[in-house]
Amino acid sequence: MFTIILISIMTALVASLFFVIFKNIMSPKKMEAIPKLIKQGKTQNAIRIAKQIIAKDQKNYLAHYYLGKAYLKENRKELAVIEYKMVNENALFGEGINEVNFRKEFAQLLLQFNQQNDALTNYLLLTKLDPIDADNFYQVGRIYEQQNRYDLALGFMQKCAIIDKKHAKAHAEIGLMLYRTKQFNEAKKEIDMALKLSPETYSSYYYLGKILKDAKDIPGALKAFEKAQRDQEVKQKAIIEHGSCYLVVNRYDNAAVDFQRAIDLDKTDSIPETLYARYFLALCYEKSRKIDKAIEQWEAIYKHNKGFRDVSAKLSEYKDLQANDYLKDYLTCSNEEFSLICKNATMKALNLQILTCDMKKWGCQISAVNKGDDSWMSVRKQVIMIRYYRDPEPVADQQVIEALDNMKSQNYVKGYMFSSSGFTTTAKRYAENRPIELIEKQKLEAVLSKAGD
Repeated sequence: MFTIILISIMTALVASLFFVIFKNIMSPKKMEAIPKLIKQGKTQNAIRIAKQIIAKDQKNYLAHYYLGKAYLKENRKELAVIEYKMVNENALFGEGINEVNFRKEFAQLLLQFNQQNDALTNYLLLTKLDPIDADNFYQVGRIYEQQNRYDLALGFMQKCAIIDKKHAKAHAEIGLMLYRTKQFNEAKKEIDMALKLSPETYSSYYYLGKILKDAKDIPGALKAFEKAQRDQEVKQKAIIEHGSCYLVVNRYDNAAVDFQRAIDLDKTDSIPETLYARYFLALCYEKSRKIDKAIEQWEAIYKHNKGFRDVSAKLSEYKDLQANDYLKDYLTCSNEEFSLICKNATMKALNLQILTCDMKKWGCQISAVNKGDDSWMSVRKQVIMIRYYRDPEPVADQQVIEALDNMKSQNYVKGYMFSSSGFTTTAKRYAENRPIELIEKQKLEAVLSKAGD
């Protein structure tokens, strides 16, 4: 009986030992199979094996690393970044995980999630771990540039160009940063070097376009931004800049086409540049008096970022359009209709007799006299000037000065300036104690309502 018990115990011990040996032999074989499966595109099998290993050993960070790589291969980046973060926080590099390769993959992944500071940490480590790889310095420079830390950015870009004298993108970035600091000759040399090194590195044309645009060479900038669009990495930004060139020369329809193209490129509506495309598209609509469409873009921006530029103020400024049809018509109607609205307001609300009515780029100018006053028929007419502005920008002091000069040359006795966007502080100060009255949106609304009743 004792012998049987002893044999049973010995059998159990041998079986346990055999299981441990088998597990230790088979587990590495399973681990070795994962990268091969990923390379072959059999990512589902790789994920299944990695999960099996992790289920038995949560601290097997090599398995976590391979699981993250498999997720990346399937473009499941949200899951991949979770696994990579776990590896970054816990793994001892060198035990099957090459730290240089890992940090490059991790940094690129972080940038896709707009986690610049964490990506920067990894690239800075890479400049120490692999100091002969120029691209590590280039990536650090790019992040610093995006954070407007130009001194640091320039230093890392120049280090990149020293390590790899043929790094065209680094030369292009250096050129742009030198241009920003008004080192024009050096900037041009760097851009020329970038294009000479690699004419087909189309991102260099993006930086050339920026320089030409700032130099007021709009035709040259447009051509450069057109070429830059061939580079997928800068395509959206190049389209936005292309549109902004049209914006500079007041070609709002052309600009709007570009900005809409830039928005359409962002299928997830999550790229930061898309907000700028929407903002500039809204500006085109506002300038073209398509206010409803402008509001749509401002609301889309506000939904993503409530503090973006002056979007909140714009929405507040135009909220009255929903309740005041007269003001809406004033801002959005055609020039022909606008002329009729201004004439109607002058006659019905201001009780004036119209002499002349001229359409201007900024709105409409009317000359008139008081009804029942026969002075307009005499040699010395007591003529009043009325201006109606519907530009989206507040009327500035230069416009008040020009209006007063016009009044003086035409012998007008008094002037009124109506503005749907208000007046600058300097404009109000200049108008004080002068024969011209500045009338802001609230009173304009009352005049339009009175004329419409």
